[in-house]
Amino acid sequence: MLMVMGLLASVVVLSLPGDERALRDEAERFAARTLAARDMAITGSQPVALVVSDSGYYFERRSDQQWQPLPGRGFDLTAWASGTRATAGRQRVIFDSLGLASSEANVRLDRSGHALVVRLRRDGKVTLDAG
Repeated sequence: MLMVMGLLASVVVLSLPGDERALRDEAERFAARTLAARDMAITGSQPVALVVSDSGYYFERRSDQQWQPLPGRGFDLTAWASGTRATAGRQRVIFDSLGLASSEANVRLDRSGHALVVRLRRDGKVTLDAG
């Protein structure tokens, strides 16, 4: 039963129109990078921050009593794709060594009349919801 549901979900996702698919890809990429940063905070036993704004996002790590950009591996400054509009304001969410977030955050992504909201909860979970 679970396998059938997975196959049906794959068919739906693969049949999405171009702009809707591009929006979902971008939202999923952002969510995956955020989860990777959370996991890095846990495995490295030191805080990692997500800094997100209407123009893009990046990640930082606390080092020598100050925040330093987390280089490479998908953590560099990433602008939202052309055609995607984000409504996030400027937010900094810090993951502690347990993976808990310092605050909740909602990032709304819009593209050609389609919208998705990436929600970051205080417990460190990241979800993707229709806007």
